[in-house]
Amino acid sequence: MSAKPRVTVFGSLHYDIMVDSPDRPRKGETLAGSAWFPKCGGKGGNQAVSVAKTGVATTMIGAIGDDDFGRVLLANLDRRGVDRSLVRLVPGVGSGMSVAIFDADGDYGAVIVSGANLKLGEEDVAAARECLTSTAILVLQNEVPDAANAAMAAEARAAGASVLLNAAPVRVLSEELRRHVDILVVNAVEAADVSGRSVSSVSDALDVAAGLAKHFPHVVVTLGGDGLVYAGADSKPFSLPAVPVRLISTHGAGDEFIGALASGLARGHSMRAALEDANAAAARLVSTPENER
Repeated sequence: MSAKPRVTVFGSLHYDIMVDSPDRPRKGETLAGSAWFPKCGGKGGNQAVSVAKTGVATTMIGAIGDDDFGRVLLANLDRRGVDRSLVRLVPGVGSGMSVAIFDADGDYGAVIVSGANLKLGEEDVAAARECLTSTAILVLQNEVPDAANAAMAAEARAAGASVLLNAAPVRVLSEELRRHVDILVVNAVEAADVSGRSVSSVSDALDVAAGLAKHFPHVVVTLGGDGLVYAGADSKPFSLPAVPVRLISTHGAGDEFIGALASGLARGHSMRAALEDANAAAARLVSTPENER
């Protein structure tokens, strides 16, 4: 990997509206919530902020609309120490946004409206070329078009960077993207969808990860309270237990994990060491109240 510890994140930026509710509503049901608050998010934005927390230089490549949500998203990246010089303003299109409803157990469901994020493409790849020459790890997710991800991944590989794909939300990946991915990270549900096999235990996850490692050099399956598993094309699979904490909210845990993992790898840590750091970072996040993060 590049000797320069820079992580570049290409992906989504959303303005999130968080709602606290006794439960998540069923079809046709209206519930009385107890509170709501805004938060800057999108998997790309969250992961860039997570990297920046570690002190590693972080660049965000994304798109926003010419609206209040977009201006708040840019201010958040500035405040968190993320270079957002490659975040493009798209006239006439709204910024991405989401609504997330949290139940009394801290679990949530969400709806996203992608907006400007769907306009990412070749223009952004061309603008990123200089940045990619000093990038150790490029981080991707599935909240922007597959073709844009594939083009950015190919450009990053040509520049000598490694490509980490967080394949969430799950969708069919093009062959063009698959062949440029070095590190695939999925949760249990996504692993089952990608592999076509059930993942209901650590043993299942190890088997699925080993199967996916025939197609990707490194595969990580996160399992929430059951920890994670890893399989590599040239290494023995292993699992790591979850760090015991008092759960407050699972929201953002996966993105925190991705950011910490990318940071560790960019700094030259071994895969196991980087996964241990990422595991610990996610545990700290889920035990921290949303308004203190």
